[in-house]
Amino acid sequence: MGVGRMGTQTMDQHFIVMMIPHHDGAIAMADLALTRAKRPEIKELAKSIKASQTQENAQMRAWYRQWFSQPVPSWGPGTGWGWQGDMGGPMGMGGGMGMGMGHMGGGMNLSALSTAPDFDRAFIEQMIPHHQMGVMMASMAQTNSQHPQLRAMQQAMVKAQSREIEQMTQWYRSWYGTS
Repeated sequence: MGVGRMGTQTMDQHFIVMMIPHHDGAIAMADLALTRAKRPEIKELAKSIKASQTQENAQMRAWYRQWFSQPVPSWGPGTGWGWQGDMGGPMGMGGGMGMGMGHMGGGMNLSALSTAPDFDRAFIEQMIPHHQMGVMMASMAQTNSQHPQLRAMQQAMVKAQSREIEQMTQWYRSWYGTS
């Protein structure tokens, strides 16, 4: 792989191209929670996730244009990159950071979430592994990140999402009696 290089793409380019749709998944889940969640704690968490990840996406898009002189390429359904099962993803990444991103991390399923009989439980069951994937991606990427401001964002992502995972784990244990 080389230091910070993945083919002709830098680790920073790859991270941004992968993290934006990952964040978009969490934002979509948060949007659902704002209308379907019963517990105010879930609604507050959803507001926080939506706000922070929308801001991070905007910042990553701006950095990408500034650093790489082009807009962030999109991928997903209809873009030829594939979502389900195709681990190729953008830039042909088969492993490393691309691992699991064909599913946006943690088996996220918006249609199952939108119809879940116990939305709050299903939200936690999907958001924890989704956040765990985000933490893994940001942790791996900061090792080779070439831009200190992106590395600082990655560190902040790891800290915030780890804290949210711990909070959701506590709620789950308290509300449902299991881990």
